[in-house]
Amino acid sequence: MLGLRWNCSASPPSSRFALCFTKSSSSFALIPAPLRAFRASCWSQCSRSPNLVELEYADLNLKDFYGAGCQVGHVRIRQHVNPLSSSFVAPVKVPEWKQVFSNPSLPLMVDIGCGSGRFLIWLAKHFPESRNYLGLEIRNKLVQRSQFWVKELGLKNIHFMFANATISFEHLVPAYPGPLTLVSILCPDPHFKKRHHKRRVVQKSLVDSVVKNLSLGGQVILQSDVLDVALDMRDQFDARADVLKHIDALDANFTCDAQGWLLENPMGIRTEREIHAELEGAKIYKRMYQKV
Repeated sequence: MLGLRWNCSASPPSSRFALCFTKSSSSFALIPAPLRAFRASCWSQCSRSPNLVELEYADLNLKDFYGAGCQVGHVRIRQHVNPLSSSFVAPVKVPEWKQVFSNPSLPLMVDIGCGSGRFLIWLAKHFPESRNYLGLEIRNKLVQRSQFWVKELGLKNIHFMFANATISFEHLVPAYPGPLTLVSILCPDPHFKKRHHKRRVVQKSLVDSVVKNLSLGGQVILQSDVLDVALDMRDQFDARADVLKHIDALDANFTCDAQGWLLENPMGIRTEREIHAELEGAKIYKRMYQKV
């Protein structure tokens, strides 16, 4: 499985990072200290999280598509959606993959609850030859905007779908021609009240479907800024220790704190929620598994 490696000088330009692939790692590589220090110096000059989001994703130039007539700028959406609503119980139609991706045989990454889509678009733009990228999101306005951005950027290796992942993942992924090599569930809706925990995206049925469809050596990345949600996700994936091993047990490049949470972001880019949470002083709890 191909991994991501950063190749940067001590003082890289603000929106151009040299990236390359290597077969020396089975996972996403950690960001080196010079790049972390450079980003920190930039972030210190921006005190509002929207500014930090724009900085993090500056090289996508998405602001170019915010102008009059685009109708895709800052959309108003409901923060939380009830996935058990009758409008979300039917699985989505499987697309014609050869119409969605220019090469549907490439390994697939699925981002469950992809939100605005910037995170996945960044990966698709910077690493076009390694994978196809599929974003599943339950808020349709965000999907429409993400697809508009994909079209404007001319990307042929990424697609967003309006879908309830708990229902549709098992329906979609087995129909994909290539292998499933990476699944990410990053800062999902917390649904704090105990009676609403059944609305959380990580349920046993989804975990079992991810494990079943993930290729050997494939990986799962989980993260949340809410400890209770992170623990819930961790416990459910830990329950499949028969086939899933935490990444620090397989790769010495990944280290954890005393509670078993990853100390570094393995993805090379932060999600919008991650940016907002860190600005507020919250800890981001991360786990990463590999199928063995």
